[in-house]
Amino acid sequence: MRSPCPPRHGPASRRLAATLAGATAGVLVVGLAAMPAQAESGGGAHLGTVARTAGHAHYVPGPCPRTADPIPALKDAQCGTLTVPEKRDRHDKGWGRRITLAVAIIPAVTRKPAGDPIVWLAGGPGDDAVSEIPMALNGGLNRDRDLIFMSQRGTYSADPELTCLNIDQFNARALGLVSNASSTGRLHVRATRECRDRLVDRGADLSAYDDAESAADYADLRKALGIRQWNVFGISYGTDLALQYMRLHPAGIRSVGIDGILPPSLAGGAVTWKAAREGFDGIFKACANQPACNTRYPNLKATFERLVVDLEARPASTTVAVPGQSAPVKVVVDGGTLVNWLTSASHLAEGVPRSIDELAHGNPQRIAEQLAGGKYSPQALGRTSHGLVYGVFCRQWTPYESEEDVIRGGRRAFPSFPRSLLANAPQLAWLHQDCRAWDVPPADPSIRDRTVSDIPTFVLSGGFDAQTAASNGAYVGRTLSRSTVVTVPYVAHVVFADSKCAQTMTVSFFDSPTAPDTSCLAGLKPPTFEIAP
Repeated sequence: MRSPCPPRHGPASRRLAATLAGATAGVLVVGLAAMPAQAESGGGAHLGTVARTAGHAHYVPGPCPRTADPIPALKDAQCGTLTVPEKRDRHDKGWGRRITLAVAIIPAVTRKPAGDPIVWLAGGPGDDAVSEIPMALNGGLNRDRDLIFMSQRGTYSADPELTCLNIDQFNARALGLVSNASSTGRLHVRATRECRDRLVDRGADLSAYDDAESAADYADLRKALGIRQWNVFGISYGTDLALQYMRLHPAGIRSVGIDGILPPSLAGGAVTWKAAREGFDGIFKACANQPACNTRYPNLKATFERLVVDLEARPASTTVAVPGQSAPVKVVVDGGTLVNWLTSASHLAEGVPRSIDELAHGNPQRIAEQLAGGKYSPQALGRTSHGLVYGVFCRQWTPYESEEDVIRGGRRAFPSFPRSLLANAPQLAWLHQDCRAWDVPPADPSIRDRTVSDIPTFVLSGGFDAQTAASNGAYVGRTLSRSTVVTVPYVAHVVFADSKCAQTMTVSFFDSPTAPDTSCLAGLKPPTFEIAP
């Protein structure tokens, strides 16, 4: 929302513990491959093995897609491509330009899978669903059902892919700049404009990369695979897309799981500030309730907020060694940088109090190393579809939320923070300026409608989530009449990635969508915070 979910100008809803450490996620390799579910029609053909046209979409079996990192599970997958119009409102012959989306179907572990598979909606916006296969398998999501992954339009394994390495490289260099300085903003927008110009020169219609078109892609995929009914699971930004999909194309959806909730009706800077407030307070409260942490790091909340204000006025700087870089990297730690750091570091909550305390005593090294390790990691470079990022942000968010709305939302959450900082919500810096450079028309106002549905829905949030507020879960649940709303305490954004309890509940939900087993919540305990010598 990685999205909220994303850090813009950087991998969006990515597992942020791995992002900060610059590490790759582990891969769960399924043992013996099970036979995949059968399609609704096709003479008993297995899912994804038959070419089929559905309206203006066409599915063809074929090789598995390219991936930035090895994904061993693809060796047992059934793969192919879905070809769709770039823009469906074009009525010229042949629907105009066509784009191709990679599809990978991972078989269930059981040899007798349920007949309703699960389709995975990735985070971001801008992440590639295929790259998130390891996360899904680590959580056991394919225990009883085949899993379907399709690269959302514009993402890494789609054609065209709308990545922009120049933006990712700028994000890394920008660690050495004052984050909220107007000069930094100008460079930020310049990188965005260079990306835009390159994509337009390649023929992309930038107004075609948004939720409405993506939701239609998934509706077409279900039909093209011959699936009568399937389940949907979306994480981070994928929750926004899932809610849009439910609203626009409800046919054939048996149930929906959403984790790390971004309501389309609220998406933008103000709700991102609210998320930061809730996630930060969750960590601060957990430290205060743990005697050893509270004794060693008293008044952690007040210390953090004082540091933000002080560093926004007088930034600190240091240098750190980064693997792969020939020289030490400069990192400026100002108020905005500190807020962005904690938004991500909520995934490493055990070390947060110690890091804040070290900074308060004049040592920014630990925080700087985490920041640089994330921005210069291979996972942060060349993998995010900025064409999709800005398509969503600039068509769906900024037209319906003013810059003053963002500042007001920030002030409600953090009254002591200066206006210069509040103008740039966490991980959404210079958003309105970027969108003016991106220059795409706004989406229809209905894109901000709330989703009203009786489709059984499992609504998951994390108590430490500083990217998408836990309170967003209750908000969306109020218009989903058959929803189960759960907050997993002590876990950050995308609880399915980190919490065995969340994984167990999610698998239970898809087995029994109106009565998931949530009993594991009762046994959850807070992390043990690091105590410095």
